[in-house]
Amino acid sequence: MANLYFRYGAMGSGKSTSLMQVAHNYKEKGFKTFVVKPKIDTKGDNKLVSRMGISLDVDLLITKYESFYKYIDDITNNMVCVLVDEAQFLTNNQVKELFEITKIYDIPVICYGLRTNFKGELFEGSASLFELSDEFEELATVCICGKKARFNARKVDDEYTISGEEIIIDGSKSIQYISLCGKCFLEKVLKKSKKI
Repeated sequence: MANLYFRYGAMGSGKSTSLMQVAHNYKEKGFKTFVVKPKIDTKGDNKLVSRMGISLDVDLLITKYESFYKYIDDITNNMVCVLVDEAQFLTNNQVKELFEITKIYDIPVICYGLRTNFKGELFEGSASLFELSDEFEELATVCICGKKARFNARKVDDEYTISGEEIIIDGSKSIQYISLCGKCFLEKVLKKSKKI
C-alpha cells in the first residue's frame, strides 16, 4: 500500500527543487511521474519554477473546484508517483482524494508546500496534509539571523505585515516573502502588528 507524504518548509527551503529532483530520478530510471500544481500559483504558468532557475513542465494545473478523480485515468496510466507542488493551496477534499488514491490505486503521492501563511496560521491544504499524511519531512532553510527558519513573513513595500489576502503570489503588487525563525517572526511581525 502506497503512502501520502508531506514535505514542507518555509519559503526558500528548496521544495520545488526537491520535487524536480525526485521527478528527474524517476525519469532517469524510465518511470513516469504525474506532476501537479494548483492553478492559483501563477508563477511559471504551466511550469514549476525553482528559485535556482530550473523548471519542469506540469501535467496538471488543478483549480480548487476540480476533483483529482476527474484525471484518474491520467494519474493511473503507468504513473509510479504523483508529485504535487504548492500543496498548501489544495482544498481539504483534494487532500482526501490524494490520500484515497494512495490507498485504492497504490500510487505514492508526495506533496510539497508551506506549513503556514504569512500570519503564522496553517493553510487549508497543509492542515489536511498534517491530518492525513503517512509521513512528514521538514525541509530546512535559514532565517535572516542565521537560525533555522520555520515561518513565512510578508513584506509589502519593504514593510512587514499581517494584513491582506491569504494568497498573493510573490513578485506581484510589491509583495515579498521572507523566511524567519520563531524569534524574528515574533519581533518583526507579530509584535510590530500587535498580534501578540
